[in-house]
Amino acid sequence: MSILEDVKLDIGISQDDTDFDDSIIRHINTAFSILYQLGVGPDVGFKITGYDEAWEDFIPVGEVCDLEMVKTYIKSKVSYMFDHPQNSSYANALKEINNELEWRLNVAVDPGEE
Repeated sequence: MSILEDVKLDIGISQDDTDFDDSIIRHINTAFSILYQLGVGPDVGFKITGYDEAWEDFIPVGEVCDLEMVKTYIKSKVSYMFDHPQNSSYANALKEINNELEWRLNVAVDPGEE
C-alpha cells in the first residue's frame, strides 16, 4: 500500500476520492520535512508525489528508526493539519502525541553518548 493510500485510509477518506489528494500530499511532505530536520530518514530528504511511494522507500525495513513510529507520526501530523480538531482537548492531545513522537524519533536516530 502506498503512503498516500495508507494516510487517506487512516484519516477516513475513501481511496476513490481524489478531491483532497493535493492537500494531503502537501501535509505528508511537510511532516517528512520535519522528520528530515530531526535527522530521520534519507540524508537527501524525502517527499511523495502521488501513489507510487511506499513506506519502505522512506525507511527500509531493519533501519535503526522504527517505521511504525514514523507511520504513526505522519498520520497524526496529517490528521492535525488536514482536519484540525475543533475540540481543544483533542487538538492538545494530538499536539502532545506529535511532540512526544518527534522527541522519540529524534532519540532513535541520535541516542547520544554511549
